[in-house]
Amino acid sequence: MTGFGKVVAGQEGKKFCIEIRALNSKQFDIYPKICRLYKEKEPDIRSIISKELERGKIDVTVYFEDNESVSDFTINKNLLLNYFEELKTISVEAKNEFPTDYFALALRMPDVLTTGNGKLADEEWSHFVNALNDALKQVNEFRLHEGEILGNDIKNRINLVLRFLGEITPYEKKRMDIIKERIQKNLDELIGKNKADKNRFEEELIYFLEKIDITEEKTRLKKHCDYFLETMKQPEANGRKLGFITQEIGREINTIGSKANDADIQKIVVQMKDELEKIKEQLLNVL
Repeated sequence: MTGFGKVVAGQEGKKFCIEIRALNSKQFDIYPKICRLYKEKEPDIRSIISKELERGKIDVTVYFEDNESVSDFTINKNLLLNYFEELKTISVEAKNEFPTDYFALALRMPDVLTTGNGKLADEEWSHFVNALNDALKQVNEFRLHEGEILGNDIKNRINLVLRFLGEITPYEKKRMDIIKERIQKNLDELIGKNKADKNRFEEELIYFLEKIDITEEKTRLKKHCDYFLETMKQPEANGRKLGFITQEIGREINTIGSKANDADIQKIVVQMKDELEKIKEQLLNVL
């Protein structure tokens, strides 16, 4: 989701610089800092950016320099005098005892000093739009490059979860045998050996083992992981969708852990949870 683009262009002594920074965000927000000459075109600039970028906090900065208009300037005398008088009045009311150059301050106030005719020609705007599109192209290329790196990392971690899932299988039969032996031992100690109804004991044992069976959870977890990998291959921006799938993956991992009743399986569950948390962190950077 992060990206950067910068283009410096100009013609006939006029130069402008466009910088675009894209940062992580759940929403799509544009924060423009545009020089006065292009301020009237802000809605058009926003529209162009919205068509090219998806999601994120987008900081757009536009600088403009007109070397030909250095000697062509206009001072708004009435506005300058108003600023000057207001600054003096505020200084008196605030009981400011330090010497202040109110005239220099007034000259630096907005719209007091303007250079050139302050109007944007159609040719200049067309040139600016081309440069803006070049900057947006750089941002998207940056995002694609970063996305490729993130995609490989996330894919490897999903494959790790699937590998850990396969490592659970050898412990399942051993787990069932241990649970049977433990229940039988506890029952013999409680009422004496061979005094329990064997048929009833088998029925209760089967019922209990069915409750802690994790076959369904393992099947669903594998399906969720496969679906996650399939979704990653789609050309659309599926960051939110992948986030929802990780929630389902986490639900199945938690259920396996709660049903495990086995130290070895619990260790594997912890490893799967660790990889899943890393995947969730990386998805915050995905569109």
